[in-house]
Amino acid sequence: MPVDNPRWGRAAADRLAAAQRRLARAKRRSNNRRHRRETVAARHRKIANQRKDFHHKQARELVGRYELLVVEDLKIANMLGRAKPVPDPDKPGQFLPNGARAKSGLNRSISDAGWGRFVSILRAKAEEAGRTWIEVDPRHTSDGCEKCGYVAAENRVTQAEFECQRCLHRAPADEHAARNILRAGLALHTQAA
Repeated sequence: MPVDNPRWGRAAADRLAAAQRRLARAKRRSNNRRHRRETVAARHRKIANQRKDFHHKQARELVGRYELLVVEDLKIANMLGRAKPVPDPDKPGQFLPNGARAKSGLNRSISDAGWGRFVSILRAKAEEAGRTWIEVDPRHTSDGCEKCGYVAAENRVTQAEFECQRCLHRAPADEHAARNILRAGLALHTQAA
């Protein structure tokens, strides 16, 4: 069941940026600055509340629909790290392109989606409802073929498309990864039983 990310942070980015600019222009220690700071805080709070409400509703729906919930055990803090600089061997003191701009956009999207908070809310609701909760190792869930088991980074042709380089199996990448995650979770569930 695919769920679109509402992107609450991106939707409110212009209004938030305008409020932050007004705050930056306000005179320090003035009542006007205090009011503008409260406006910025209220905008951040609204985004956080929208995100939290969405997480609770989605978690409730998933817990009501499924007896077994399987998620990847992602290290989200590690995923949000900065791209490492790549020194240019030909020009000392210079650096090669390292994809930092794309990485910062990915970091913003991950933070805007609130993966960590959603997983913790989902886990709490699953435990409260007595559902089975399994976390699987995320390695090779997105680049391993579900048909033949071949694992290679080249299997991810694009971000949205999976194509096995050995057996030529094709599938939407997210759905394919979800089936791999479920298969790994079912294997762990049968081992534990």
